[in-house]
Amino acid sequence: MAVTVQAIQYTAHPAQWRELAVALGLVPAFDPGEVWSELDGDGILAVHKVDAADPLAGTTDIHVLVDDLDATEAALVPLAVSVMRTTVDEVGPLLTATTSTGAKVSASTGARTAAGEILVQPIWYDTDAGIVRPILQALGLRPRIGSDSGTWLDFVAPGGGSVAFHAASEAGTVLGMEYTGDLDALARRLAASGHSSEVVDEAYNRTLLVETPEGTSLWINGRITDMYGYRRLDAG
Repeated sequence: MAVTVQAIQYTAHPAQWRELAVALGLVPAFDPGEVWSELDGDGILAVHKVDAADPLAGTTDIHVLVDDLDATEAALVPLAVSVMRTTVDEVGPLLTATTSTGAKVSASTGARTAAGEILVQPIWYDTDAGIVRPILQALGLRPRIGSDSGTWLDFVAPGGGSVAFHAASEAGTVLGMEYTGDLDALARRLAASGHSSEVVDEAYNRTLLVETPEGTSLWINGRITDMYGYRRLDAG
């Protein structure tokens, strides 16, 4: 079954977000509309225009595109989540799963393959991986890498994209990405496009921080290659 991760970025600055995404190496999937556009990397970044005063401005939703919404709903219903099915204009049937911590993830049909250098990886902050893991697996994602401490666990979708869990005291979602290439070269490319960024050292790898149109920092992690403190969950 094809499954694709689509991170939905709400913003009052859609043109600037699209320009940043292209500078990072994502490719427009089609000519952008006034309200909605999609850019493909490994996974999809969707840019949704909202007013600056909208509470959604600057936030990110985790959305998953699937082939069979009925099968997805059947997989979610037995879990400890509230599952709601609605219909949205220009989208069609939409499933939304809400956890006891208030976290939400949605799904609709339209899975397609999205491949590229930049892995689109929204990060789901929550109190326990036990809340997140069964939902993402029911949506068709596979565990890839987990930390020995239990504070990090990431999943990949067959059609492209990833969702990562990060332990936190409250539920929330932010946009993240992962890059397999040279982060310093990416930083230089961004600078040539007029984007401020810096590369910092983290325990797991290096990370590039780039300023978003909202003035926040988008974290682009290097691929984890030093597995000290981590373990692969996709072997075989």
